[in-house]
Amino acid sequence: MLKINSQLSALTATLMGFLLVAAGSSLAQQLETLNVSYASVTGSRIPLWIAKDAGLFEKYGLHVNLVVIAAGNAAIGALSGGDVDVLGAPGTTTMVSAARGLPVAIIGTFGPSAWKLAAHPSITSVQELRGKTVGISRPGTTIEFATRRTLLKLGFTPGKDINILPTGLAESNKRVLVMLQGKIDATLVSPDNLFEAETKGLKLSILTDLNEMGIYTSASDLSAKRDFLKSQRQRARAFMMGFCEAIWLGKANKNVALASFRKHLRESDPRRLEALYKNYIVDALPTKPYPMEEVIQTEIENLTPSVPELRGKKPSDFIDKTILSDLEREGFFTALGNRYGK
Repeated sequence: MLKINSQLSALTATLMGFLLVAAGSSLAQQLETLNVSYASVTGSRIPLWIAKDAGLFEKYGLHVNLVVIAAGNAAIGALSGGDVDVLGAPGTTTMVSAARGLPVAIIGTFGPSAWKLAAHPSITSVQELRGKTVGISRPGTTIEFATRRTLLKLGFTPGKDINILPTGLAESNKRVLVMLQGKIDATLVSPDNLFEAETKGLKLSILTDLNEMGIYTSASDLSAKRDFLKSQRQRARAFMMGFCEAIWLGKANKNVALASFRKHLRESDPRRLEALYKNYIVDALPTKPYPMEEVIQTEIENLTPSVPELRGKKPSDFIDKTILSDLEREGFFTALGNRYGK
């Protein structure tokens, strides 16, 4: 009898093994493809990388292709044309496009940024910027808008007192190198790229901190077409579930986050990895990545003079937080808190 029971147990275990393999194969066949782009290879993209590396998108039924498309017209064109389903890029691009009639909306955020205006070491004061050239990434990006707002608050008229030069470089560490070559005199730099410069012995002059000046921006945002959010609701929802869980996993398991930083940034310096973790996960990532309405309101106020279509608009005109609201109401974030710790 014991022998029979033992054989039955072994048979049951074998059958369960087959069923699990079959289920895994079936799941793989059922995964739906989703194309997601992001504007630059910077530490702020960490939720996407963790979700991809840890299989969280697959967990929610998606096969996600991550591609890099520079911010601005190319990125919004890829979204509107259907080449990508979700766009990871500055929310200002989405706002301007929506104000001009494109049916797109901001659905989430990568968290706040912490830009500093850094200059060539030969420039030691803000006033020495007069007549100089400040480098941005590309026209129509958060970097350009934040740079112009900063210069205005410092008492300059961009384009008159100071030249604005598009470098085509989204990563601030690359703009730093261009600056040290003497091609530009100042640019906005992220905290981790400042740390990187310091560890390499590169001398920079920090002129101001944008947050201390009251100039708040998002590191980047998530946007999608409004018809996609309606007709492909489950795919959009699955993406946001994977994105959100990646945030909680990264905060709870430092090693997972560091592994993704190493892989996607090709970084091995322990000190820089620690700085990346602190700047982009501990300090920046919100556990509930709702669009930052205060930042959007500020962007509206500052952009309206140059983008008249924004006049009279409100943050609610540019965001769709229904997926995140639904997830919160259904207890998704509470479940994540129970799983990963609050």
